[in-house]
Amino acid sequence: MVNQLTQLISAEKKAKQLFKTIEERGLITPGKTEKELNTELFNLAFELFGIKKFWHKRIVRSGKNTLCPYKENPPNLILQHDDILFFDFGPVFEDWEADIGRTYVLGNDERKIKLMKDVEQAWEEGKDYFIQHREHLTGKDFYNYTKELAKKYGWEYGNEHCGHLIGNFPHEQIVGEEIINYIHPKNTSLMINNDQHGNERSWIYEIHFIDTTKKIGGFFEQLLH
Repeated sequence: MVNQLTQLISAEKKAKQLFKTIEERGLITPGKTEKELNTELFNLAFELFGIKKFWHKRIVRSGKNTLCPYKENPPNLILQHDDILFFDFGPVFEDWEADIGRTYVLGNDERKIKLMKDVEQAWEEGKDYFIQHREHLTGKDFYNYTKELAKKYGWEYGNEHCGHLIGNFPHEQIVGEEIINYIHPKNTSLMINNDQHGNERSWIYEIHFIDTTKKIGGFFEQLLH
């Protein structure tokens, strides 16, 4: 029997390689539109891994668009010299899904750099909390904890949930879009519970911190394991 977590970790390693190559090739430069950069990343994924399949829409957001959660579709912006931006990509490797989010800063704005660093550090802090409390942790509990993390770091939280299930493609058709499948403030079920078929569930954890005054946001997500 295929071990789901092993396959998901393998898919995530490839996705991380994609992001590393983005950085090495210096693709994130001012003057490009979000859409142009998105297309370059799609082409790079095909070049490196031969994939064209993504289980959710590919997101590149910069400037004020970084305030927007996943469901929104803001206008296409041009990357600026002192910009902040994030990627949210869900490539599929041999029918196993990955979901990676990363934030980048162009320029030396201290507030933006702090935000980029904070979302990653907060993710690690949240992961530790999950590991320590997983036996009794509900989706509601973990979401509320994450909202408090945002306050601790001096930000607001930017989404109605802070993560979701992930698995074999297409997991969304298999498990559905119900709140029970999200790290959501109305999900009172234990995160360690098996699914309706008795299978173990795997979670993506998302950190989306925002500053509505300065109109910037930072995003970091990956597999909880």
